[in-house]
Amino acid sequence: MSEKLYDIGMVGVAVMGRNLALNMIDHGFDVALFDASRDYTDSFMSTEEAKSKGDKLVATYSLKEFVSKLKTPRRIMMMIKSVDPVPALDVALYPDKAPVDSVISQLIPLLDKGDLLIDGGNTHFTDTERRTKYLSKLGFNFIGTGVSGGEEGARKGPSLMPGGSPESWPIVKPILQAISAKVGANGDVPCCDWIGERGAGHYVKMLHNGIEYGDMQLICDAYWILKNALGATNQELCEIFGAWNKTELNSYLIEITRDIFTVEDPETGEPLIDKILDSAGAKGTGKWTSQLALDLGVPSSLVTEAVYARCISAMKGARARASEVLTGAQGAKFQGDREAFVEKVRRALYAAKICAYAQGFVQLREAAKEYDWNLNLGRIALLWRGGCIIRAVFLERIKDAFDADPNLENLLLDPYFKSAVESAEPALREVVKTAVELGIPVPGFATALTYFDSYRSERLPANLIQAQRDYFGAHTYRRVDKPDGGSFHTDWLKAKK
Repeated sequence: MSEKLYDIGMVGVAVMGRNLALNMIDHGFDVALFDASRDYTDSFMSTEEAKSKGDKLVATYSLKEFVSKLKTPRRIMMMIKSVDPVPALDVALYPDKAPVDSVISQLIPLLDKGDLLIDGGNTHFTDTERRTKYLSKLGFNFIGTGVSGGEEGARKGPSLMPGGSPESWPIVKPILQAISAKVGANGDVPCCDWIGERGAGHYVKMLHNGIEYGDMQLICDAYWILKNALGATNQELCEIFGAWNKTELNSYLIEITRDIFTVEDPETGEPLIDKILDSAGAKGTGKWTSQLALDLGVPSSLVTEAVYARCISAMKGARARASEVLTGAQGAKFQGDREAFVEKVRRALYAAKICAYAQGFVQLREAAKEYDWNLNLGRIALLWRGGCIIRAVFLERIKDAFDADPNLENLLLDPYFKSAVESAEPALREVVKTAVELGIPVPGFATALTYFDSYRSERLPANLIQAQRDYFGAHTYRRVDKPDGGSFHTDWLKAKK
């Protein structure tokens, strides 16, 4: 009897890898496992869930054994911790600098041409670009896929965003679409589809995470002003977010925010949220999104402000010291109609959320031009409709907007979103005004309002910036009364009166 061969291999048996493997088995695919840590592998294989899979799941203890267990063409998915991008100008592997490169370099001698490697980590898209090119030259297929949804999503159905060498997609499409989350009226539309060439999949996943940063900060702004301006209790906050989740704000992040306010600290019996240190961490994708937006010259200001908000939150000691020295508006409560103000905060949150997504999709459009990707923005919105962290009902509206106009310049120009933001704009303005008067920081709300006001302004004060640059550095300027703007320089010292 010939030895059993497995449909796909999983390298990396930590939380995401093991849950994706179990998900694959649940959908009829047999999985071989390998992890550099034998303890990780043995620990997982000793669980009741792993044991219940019988011979559909096999552990291996060397890459040679691992590869020998796979059907051809071999499909190998790597769930390995990513690192900052390798600054490489040439197309090569850097096993001494990147764990993914290290595994790939060890696998290459064991593989046959036409085999497929899949990187499912939070990898910088530039690394995926060079790996795709490098492996294609050697005759191997490569995919860099974004995986969103955390531990639960990996187990029950994540959002998957694959990109790489196009010929790779048919090889693994049945598996990835089977394990992904499903949406649609009949629950049969997979939240997984081909994104585009080379690093497109990982770029889209990074942008997803950037929007996630902004979305989370906006929810924190809403929480903070309700708590500090109204003195809302955790029970009231639970009820408020629960009610909001039945409106156009319906989303995973609003849902879990509601739930968070109900959990008690097992040690004290008091609300757990009030026991958590107000110092937030970040894993890098938000920072990458902001950096790449600057490279493209697009204003993804909500992501950037959300990253900065986490940075200042991490300065806990400095903030504690400053709070004993610096004074300002603080302690006062909102004196108006409480119920009406809660509704204004809800509408402000929705308007700001639309601005965050508008910025994200502008960045995706510009990235597609810069890196020569053919991105379907409406389809990407649908991939985020289920399984991922930013899944929300209104993503369907985003898909509709791009279906109606694939060349839509900005979501704010779509009739639905234009109407929604213009209707909620007075509430956003009022909430920011109240927060400023009471000394309550709402960086996300304030940034969203500034973006909206700037984007709808036919003229901005950048003419003065250009005059200043020309004054001190002879950088030249263009004129509004010349057909092509021209290029002019003034000797400002001589010209002044």
